[in-house]
Amino acid sequence: MEPQVPRHMSQDGKGPGRRAVLLAAVLTMSSAVPDLQPHPKHQVRGSDTPAPDDAAGTSSTVLHSGPDGDAPAPNTPAAPVPSRARIVDTYGKHPARYWGLEAPGVLTRLPPPSQGIALTFDFCGGPGGSGYDQALLDTLRQRHIPATLFLNSRWINANPAATRQLAADPLFEVANHGTSHKPLSTTGNTAYGIPGTRNAGEVYDEVMPNDDALAGITGKRPRYFRPGTAYMDDVATDILGALGVKPVGFSINGDGGATYPAAVVAREVGKARAGDVVICHGNHPNGGTAEGLKQAVDKLLAAGMSFAHLP
Repeated sequence: MEPQVPRHMSQDGKGPGRRAVLLAAVLTMSSAVPDLQPHPKHQVRGSDTPAPDDAAGTSSTVLHSGPDGDAPAPNTPAAPVPSRARIVDTYGKHPARYWGLEAPGVLTRLPPPSQGIALTFDFCGGPGGSGYDQALLDTLRQRHIPATLFLNSRWINANPAATRQLAADPLFEVANHGTSHKPLSTTGNTAYGIPGTRNAGEVYDEVMPNDDALAGITGKRPRYFRPGTAYMDDVATDILGALGVKPVGFSINGDGGATYPAAVVAREVGKARAGDVVICHGNHPNGGTAEGLKQAVDKLLAAGMSFAHLP
């Protein structure tokens, strides 16, 4: 499916305008997304997310804690990324002491004094999970709500044009959802029946190929990483820190791995308050996520809540 050109990127004075349009044009004409090796997700087992609706005229108070596409980025040199051999040598014999959704160092809530809610969406790819939820993205764009989109390499390979368009949209920050969509373990732990990475070297292999691909598409390394299922052990999060990326979890599971119907999504996302990090999915256009999120977001906006990028 060829994604629709978002209205807020037009030159009608209602969105970021010319700069975003030029960037979108340049990226659309760029060469195809580099081939990755697709390999074989929270309450993530992977099911669905649906549907449309237009709500023009609804506006959002947006707190941009991340880059908004207009302000120049600080010109600070990036630290060199350790090699795979260095990661294995440094962390290969560290014993893991924690396995779960809230390992030390994982961002599950926005730090004070944030007054916003952070919406994050996983695009997992793979069999039955490489869809593009246009209605969900339309809801965010029509209301000018920022979000972080975690893209897996399997989804990128299936949606190269959509990936470039999302990367060109300053409303969204593109983040890393892994190469093979595995839980991030150093001992082979399993989550929801999905085997995790088995050692420090495999942690590197799950992170860096997709990191390189996203950097090639966006022109900069992604700042955030969330593994398949969002499960991590404490050694894996140390490795992420050494690689220069921040591990991200969540405080609210908005769509149950894209399995919840719209009414449940609306209820769960509607519980969000300042500082919450919400996880949903953008790769299941036939499920309940899009409609449920639209209902929840409209109620939150009416209640005076605002939305923020990850810090």
